[in-house]
Amino acid sequence: MDVIERLVARLLKSDVPLERESLRAAAFDMLADEAPLAGPDVVAEAVDAVVGLGPVEKLLRDHAVSDVLVNADGTVWVERSGELQRSDVAYRGPEAVQAAAERVIAPLGLRLDHASPAVDARLPDGSRLHAVIPPVSLDGPVLAVRRFTEAVSDLDEFEARGGVDAAGAGVLAAAVDERRNLVVSGGTGSGKTTLLNVMSKAIDPGERVVTVEDAAELRVAGHVVRLEARPANAEGLGAVPMRDLLRHALRLRPDRIIVGEVRGPEALDMIQAMSTGHDGSMSTVHANNAEEALWRLETLALSGASQVAELTVRRQLWSALDLVVHMERRRGARRVRSIATVGDTVEEVYRCS
Repeated sequence: MDVIERLVARLLKSDVPLERESLRAAAFDMLADEAPLAGPDVVAEAVDAVVGLGPVEKLLRDHAVSDVLVNADGTVWVERSGELQRSDVAYRGPEAVQAAAERVIAPLGLRLDHASPAVDARLPDGSRLHAVIPPVSLDGPVLAVRRFTEAVSDLDEFEARGGVDAAGAGVLAAAVDERRNLVVSGGTGSGKTTLLNVMSKAIDPGERVVTVEDAAELRVAGHVVRLEARPANAEGLGAVPMRDLLRHALRLRPDRIIVGEVRGPEALDMIQAMSTGHDGSMSTVHANNAEEALWRLETLALSGASQVAELTVRRQLWSALDLVVHMERRRGARRVRSIATVGDTVEEVYRCS
């Protein structure tokens, strides 16, 4: 057993509160007995192993890292500045990977075991953790952590960093000012949430905005009410789905509703909210282009519309939405690829050169 393992064992057996500052102070005291010549890095690793995800915690403190991916063999990959690369840190084995996941989700009332082999959780720092273990993951436990990084402060900075040119920025600014309903489409990691955050900064601070999210990532300034869905606890109770949150949002007197991402039957509730006086509302959806975004929203809405005709949902959707902004990621760069208006047809009004 090395010095870090001994420190971890002693900390877990002690009555020190499980919070970083207290653990750090206690670990320094214990280190004087265990390894007087060891440095503060040993203490940091021990504390990370008690209250964090262990060896990857130092990667999560790197502001250039947006994703940390732990594979079943214990190897760790990161996306740093838009580029996926293998890290020099690793877990000792599959048991260490699973133990790290169980450790951070336990305070959230979630569990990860044979009966519940997958979990999705928001960590205290806002990061999103997804963990999958056998029998779902055939080769062993797999973790993926998506960090929230507010790298762009407003639309001007987004333009300066190459996310959109002056013409596209003008269309986006006008869309917010004119209270047009819009959806941002794109693939995973294409910058949809980043753009939603950027555009929200242009909303009049006097407007009351209600945000609805599966996992809280939006950072909207001004008069804001934030709602977050909740999964069922270890007993299968207490779930608060997105559909319920959207209905609550409508009763909270919003001027605008911002839905972080639509991925289920809550699409129908969002469309209806956009159609009932909440102009300037926004959301995101996974899709390859503007037309496919509309098809996907229609499919999702129909999955929650047992007594609503397909044509009715389609008419509501096309009437509610004004714009579809499509994002793409190429060679690590995230940018607005196109902006299309929604009317009788989908008409592209901007395309990145």
